[in-house]
Amino acid sequence: MKSLLLNMFKKINYIAAVLVLLGGNAALAQVTTQSPYSRYGVGNLKSLNLPQFKAMGGISSGVWKPDGYSYINMQNPASYAGIQYTSIDIGASGSISNLRRNGASESSFNATLSHVALAFPVTPRSALSFGVLPYSELGYQFSNSATLSSPGNSASQAVNYIYGGEGGLTKAYFGYGRQFGDHFRLGANVDYIFGNMLQTRSTEFVDQTNVLNSRFQTKNSVGGIGFSYGAQYHIDLDAKTSLNFGYSGSSSSNINSRRTFVVTQYLKDATTGNENGALDTLQITQDAKSSLKLPLVHNFGFTVEKFGRWMIGADYRMGKWANFMIDGQNQGLQNTYGMSVGGQITPDAGSISSYFNRVDYRLGFTYDKTYVRINDQDIKQMAVTFGFGFPLASTPSRLAFYKINFTTELGKRGTMTNNLLQENYINLHLGFTMNDKWFRRFRFD
Repeated sequence: MKSLLLNMFKKINYIAAVLVLLGGNAALAQVTTQSPYSRYGVGNLKSLNLPQFKAMGGISSGVWKPDGYSYINMQNPASYAGIQYTSIDIGASGSISNLRRNGASESSFNATLSHVALAFPVTPRSALSFGVLPYSELGYQFSNSATLSSPGNSASQAVNYIYGGEGGLTKAYFGYGRQFGDHFRLGANVDYIFGNMLQTRSTEFVDQTNVLNSRFQTKNSVGGIGFSYGAQYHIDLDAKTSLNFGYSGSSSSNINSRRTFVVTQYLKDATTGNENGALDTLQITQDAKSSLKLPLVHNFGFTVEKFGRWMIGADYRMGKWANFMIDGQNQGLQNTYGMSVGGQITPDAGSISSYFNRVDYRLGFTYDKTYVRINDQDIKQMAVTFGFGFPLASTPSRLAFYKINFTTELGKRGTMTNNLLQENYINLHLGFTMNDKWFRRFRFD
């Protein structure tokens, strides 16, 4: 028994070290996206799902146990009750994006570590989970040109208004889920949302190098507690087929923030066009107490699944982002809504003759009206998703199982209507899932 406990604590310490390392990387990360639409709110919101769920369009509310593996569905913590193995999931993601407007286009590529999560059963009907994953991404650089003139003066001056932003928010969570009776499950997460959001707005005179340019810089350093929760109920249609209903949501939370605001003036080199250091600081406010009021969010969904063979489902979600505030000021965002449909099929999970019969094949579609509205135009995004779950060889004892999950999202955000900008993107997600029996009791020590 002593050796069992020692081995258990060694593994937990190792996972804790990985979480701290990746959490630190997430906190220090700067630019992981290039999207002008991330200028608004807290940036572009991320799907709080692992690659295996993103491949099915992001369905999650009603997902319980799609096959013999224990997957961590942190979007609905009630699903933790179905985890039978200690589970570790670590992954990375990359994005290829193309921005288009009025015949002009620009492409970029970004990649980052995406998530690390751990779950382990406490009893046959309950489990704990904790991990770190991105909540939102902020990254953009664009400019607008204009002409300034004053009354009674025929001369005009050409100026560029340059906007920039980087950073984003990360979510660390700790959750518990439990089953009550034969069909009903409840769960909850305590979420710690943290990160930095840095935004700048510069005014530069185009034809005059001896005129002072100005820059406004705002930085919000965020760190605070929120809560998310979920419930699931399943109906057995036969011995291996079930109909699962789910609800998950997050409460409206006030997240602490420290706000730094700086206004500077600077010149640009007449020969190279490079920016010189700041000549004067007109205003500075450091580490002023502030807060972000995150909105109430609801997710509803269902799945129909035949254990170990196939699953299909759909989700509907909505968020009260019109109530989002920074430092008590409403940010003028819109309420959001969206839907996802998808599923997966495994031809024969126990096949010996064909490896490809043991592969999970996943497909889905997702649509969202975002909280951004520009020029009387709602900014929407949609994507077709697909992916695979490739099983790896189990350990000789057959008590540890591994799977590599690969997902592709082909989507677009925005529109070129009303002189707006359209983003076409390809998101790639790679995750490694391990299931193991950590806390098994041996007959001999």
